[in-house]
Amino acid sequence: MALCNIVVNRPSLFNFTPSSLPPIRAPPPSSPFALSCSISSSLQPQSIGDGDTSGELKPKRLSEQSSWEAKDAEGRDYLYRLGQEADNMNIAVGARAGVVDDVFTGDFLGKDSDIVFDYRQKVTRSFEYLQGDYYIAPLFMDKVVCHIVKNYIAHLLNVKVPLILGIWGGKGQGKSFQTELIFQAMGVEPIIMSAGELESERAGEPGKLIRERYRAASQVVQNQGKMSCLMINDIDAGLGRFGNTQMTVNNQIVVGTLMNLSDNPTRVSIGQDWRESDVTNRIPVIFTGNDFSTIYAPLIRDGRMEKFYWQPMHEDIVNIVHRMYEKDGISRKEVVHVVDIFPNQALDFYGALRSRTYDRSILKWVEDNGGLEDLGKKLLKRRKDEKLPVFTPPKQTLEALLESGYSLLKEQQLIMETKLSKEYMKNIDG
Repeated sequence: MALCNIVVNRPSLFNFTPSSLPPIRAPPPSSPFALSCSISSSLQPQSIGDGDTSGELKPKRLSEQSSWEAKDAEGRDYLYRLGQEADNMNIAVGARAGVVDDVFTGDFLGKDSDIVFDYRQKVTRSFEYLQGDYYIAPLFMDKVVCHIVKNYIAHLLNVKVPLILGIWGGKGQGKSFQTELIFQAMGVEPIIMSAGELESERAGEPGKLIRERYRAASQVVQNQGKMSCLMINDIDAGLGRFGNTQMTVNNQIVVGTLMNLSDNPTRVSIGQDWRESDVTNRIPVIFTGNDFSTIYAPLIRDGRMEKFYWQPMHEDIVNIVHRMYEKDGISRKEVVHVVDIFPNQALDFYGALRSRTYDRSILKWVEDNGGLEDLGKKLLKRRKDEKLPVFTPPKQTLEALLESGYSLLKEQQLIMETKLSKEYMKNIDG
């Protein structure tokens, strides 16, 4: 007992300077000093950690019965298991009483508030900006609608349904725009990605982003009762191999992620432990691109991706352009004449042709409102209640459209014929 009293009074040793203390050696575990030391330290309300000479005190536990600090058989507490099992508690349950500890719910947002509802709304794409009457090619609509419906009723069909629809074809043929028009008509609330999101300075981030976006689309179906879809535009620009382009780790991870989604569309992990109850809704995936031959072949094989080559026919082009020019008073006969004058052009050519006719009217509007010097004040520094001067669009005529078309055609030919890059680097060829 005398030995035990010495240990209890051991904090008095700190009255000595460190240089005056003799070196302390750890006694063997079987010695009575070690036994007394362990007993005495348990009696201390706040003791110094073993081997810690910094003087810091161990934090006191909140409660011996706290669920936050209770350890399981593997020594892991509740918070550790919670973070390992769930993808993100904030996104999954928000601040709901009874799901997370009451200390984190509070009263400010309410007892059943979803703290990231706005985030989920922003991830999806809405189409309020698509105002007007547009023409959708019947063949294009049939293919996209059939793919979406097949994936939502895949569990009822006794066939293998590809998860991915790959829409490919020439540049500017309206692949993305027509797909968005179909989404708007069907009431689909999609999540749209671009090829620019398929690369990152951190390895694995793009693959994780795709899985997160896929699961977010599943949450739209589950929580909002709306159809959703994951769409990746220009995927060959992000995953394609052109010439001697380098294959990165992220390219490989993205390809592997998309292949795994195609094979297991209802089991999608973003890093947490697998749970039997964690079943994701099957979400159709749509790719757009120009040349799928540059993509890793196993990804685009039959069974994983259904491929659809989109090349609008002459009748489709006339109908789409006529619907574009209908409000301008251009007749269908005049539209046919414009399309025949400029054959083998993409659909975006006829949109750019109409936009070019606005140039003179815009320059006249600038002159009428103070010229170039006051343009910044008019556009950016006006008062909130002050409106911009009225802009009067030009009256469209067949002659104006043909003039703009010849101007655009001349620019195309100059690019193909001049090729200044070869002129600048002509010494490299030698």
